[in-house]
Amino acid sequence: MSSANTKVSGVTYKKPEDGYFEKRQLTRAAGLLGLWGLAVAAVISGDFSGWNFGLDVGGFGGLLIAFGILVIMYYGLMFSIGEMAAAMPHTGGAYSFARTAIGPWGGFITGLAETITYVATTAVIVFFSASYADGIVSTLLGVSLPMWAWWIILYIVFIALNASGSHTAFRFAIIVAIISLAIIVVFSIMAAFSGLFSFDKLFNIAPDPGQSAFLPFGIEGILFAIPFAVWFFLGIEELPLAAEESKNPSRDIPKAGLFARTTLIATGLLILFLNTGIVGAEELRVAGEPLLDGFRVMVGDQLAALLGLIALIGLLASLQGIMFAYARNMFSLSRAGYYPRGLSVTNSKNVPVVSLVVGGLIGFVALLAIEVLTAVDAEGAGAVAGAIVLNIAVWGAMLAYMMQAVSFLILRRKLPNLKRPYMSPWGVPGAWAAAIIAGISFVGYLVNPGFQTAIAGIAVIYIIMLIIFGVYGRHNLVMSPEEEYAVKNSKK
Repeated sequence: MSSANTKVSGVTYKKPEDGYFEKRQLTRAAGLLGLWGLAVAAVISGDFSGWNFGLDVGGFGGLLIAFGILVIMYYGLMFSIGEMAAAMPHTGGAYSFARTAIGPWGGFITGLAETITYVATTAVIVFFSASYADGIVSTLLGVSLPMWAWWIILYIVFIALNASGSHTAFRFAIIVAIISLAIIVVFSIMAAFSGLFSFDKLFNIAPDPGQSAFLPFGIEGILFAIPFAVWFFLGIEELPLAAEESKNPSRDIPKAGLFARTTLIATGLLILFLNTGIVGAEELRVAGEPLLDGFRVMVGDQLAALLGLIALIGLLASLQGIMFAYARNMFSLSRAGYYPRGLSVTNSKNVPVVSLVVGGLIGFVALLAIEVLTAVDAEGAGAVAGAIVLNIAVWGAMLAYMMQAVSFLILRRKLPNLKRPYMSPWGVPGAWAAAIIAGISFVGYLVNPGFQTAIAGIAVIYIIMLIIFGVYGRHNLVMSPEEEYAVKNSKK
């Protein structure tokens, strides 16, 4: 910060204008409960929509095995993230870990992958929330809006909510997380005692020739089901992004991650078994509102619509939580100069509102583009726009997961004496497990012909961003807290 130009690790830091960091302030507002609420709220929509597309490519058996594999991955990953977040409690999160372990290129590659993940995940949740909302309103009131109109409404409302301040955001997260969990408990009790559950319905997808009812599409179906099983967990890794808004990040982020992870495993298993077991795998495999379909089977369309109105809260919970994530991710990368610096300016409530708006615009445009693409060539692009964006989100997530696991392994070797207030109980083996599973899953997207068009498109955008960073961005960085920490520790 002291000199106008400082060159380190192949990048150049330029001194920002006076008052630069004063315009980029955050507020410490979250305790352990708030962080737990944020993590659960960010993920819980995966119990309401999206997961069921795994039935379409893997059947119930394939999706169940994929779920089990990912439990191992997320334990190894979140223990590793907890250790790094406690040692590096900066808003940058994954970008910060990779920046310290690998250098500026590692930080940018990881941070950009997370941007793609959270912006795309927000778009997926908007997509499914709009589907739920329109289904409910059309049933109760006989009114239906175009999907793009619902998308605009949802983006505007939740950008405004997040812009109102961290205290409001964390309180909202706690409330909607608890309500969402209550909805899942009520649904599970109703389903368990409805008399409609049947194990036969779990396996009612006609198997391909030579395959079984448990794995109707063979072993390959497990790999193809992973992107959708991820939907039960994706977003929980955002916790480190709240480090500068946490009252005690070194203590509370690892604890919140463990508590949230246990909560989400339980709810995921309840939904996977009970929702599928009362409706049927065949009937749910491409459903837009699987939980709502479950209520319909049990109580009929009208009452189901009323219950679905309550269930919509689960989707809206994640919408708020994931918006929080992309805004803080973009804030930290912008504050350090990797993205345009204007994205990190905060409002009077100390919220990066510019990042909120820009991320929302990108997601909205992506939804429109994919909607047009699927309308023109449904077979070539994939029949369900939501599933396409979901795979883009998970592609970015797996890349970020691999980079974080590798960062953990490098930091353990490179900085063995680094102060670590929390240590991963799974240690190096846990990080290796996370890296290997994420790597295999990442390759799985590339070989799945149903999503190659979408993945190729986002890969091109990713490469263009890397080129821009190589030509321009790396010569115009700012010594933000994440960068200052990384530079300091690179000299040890």
